[in-house]
Amino acid sequence: MTILEKVTSEARGMMNMAFDKEPLNYLEASGLYSMVAQGRYNVTVLEIMYNHAQDPELKDLIAEAMDDHTKGLLKEAEKMLNSSDGALPSLEFSKRTLHDRPLDIPMDARMTDAEISIGLGTMAKASQMALLAAMHQSYQPSVALIYRRKLDQGLDWDYRLLQLMLNRGWLPHLGKIKH
Repeated sequence: MTILEKVTSEARGMMNMAFDKEPLNYLEASGLYSMVAQGRYNVTVLEIMYNHAQDPELKDLIAEAMDDHTKGLLKEAEKMLNSSDGALPSLEFSKRTLHDRPLDIPMDARMTDAEISIGLGTMAKASQMALLAAMHQSYQPSVALIYRRKLDQGLDWDYRLLQLMLNRGWLPHLGKIKH
């Protein structure tokens, strides 16, 4: 997408948010509800991963995934549901203290940084597929725009995770087919 296309899309989204006040349909509401429910759980998993991670760059990526991506989507999805009188999931999870310094967790009881990065990659792919599916089921541009922004940010974040995994040697070796 070119810069001009992104600017045009953003402007169109702002116009629709200002003037198009149609309530959410069932697909949009259920998609947002699902994003909130799964997002709340994902924050818990990311908090645990953060506390297990030893590598400072990996900790930074986890914090970004938690604060900017997951909590950002939660805030927008909850706001959309509230503005349309939609119900929010009742499930809540315990908030964990985030420790900046590596914790002294025995090796046989904690995830390694390689395991954490593979888990993060798997979560990112699942999240991206969920965002894409929800975006395709959205009729209102303002809802689809939320998903598209988060999908774009997530793809950029995923690339940085992949680069970190490559640089640290955390990618699993997969055998190649020989002809």
